[in-house]
Amino acid sequence: MTHDDKRHGTTDLFAAMNVATGHVLYDTKSRHSSKEVLDSFKFIVANGAKNLEIHVVLDNLSAHKAEQVTTWLAHPKRARWHRHFTPTRSSWLNPVESWLARRTNRRLKKGAFNSVAHLEDDIGIWAEGWNEDPKPFMWKKRADEIIAKVKRGRTKLARVNSQTDHWVTGEIAKPRSRHP
Repeated sequence: MTHDDKRHGTTDLFAAMNVATGHVLYDTKSRHSSKEVLDSFKFIVANGAKNLEIHVVLDNLSAHKAEQVTTWLAHPKRARWHRHFTPTRSSWLNPVESWLARRTNRRLKKGAFNSVAHLEDDIGIWAEGWNEDPKPFMWKKRADEIIAKVKRGRTKLARVNSQTDHWVTGEIAKPRSRHP
């Protein structure tokens, strides 16, 4: 944003992607509390395929772990629902995040919206256009390349953290003696 940009309000975009087809279900909400998260799950039930397993990839926001969300998902009717929580700053693991990023980079950063309704209309037009010719999510790298990169990152992080006696690969590092 530049110094003279005006915000005319915000909206939360909830989206679910069928990773095999690329088709996206979406809804906008004025907030992002546990009520809206649960409403978006119910929207998926009402509008999604009834025979598919549903893997919900979420960040660690408290609204995603709220009691009413957990209770609703624990019901036997929702046995096909599986929650996966991503580590902090790992939203790239969630395929629908790529769709959201594409939307943001192609239109939202360049757009000028004079109201929330205008923004939501634009989101709807873009999403409906996407669903006319959806693209399944495809990783650009092979799984072995991604895993190797993660291992390199963990190794480097372990070296850095072990020098400062902090966390090392999920365990508390034992302080080291500074003298041989």
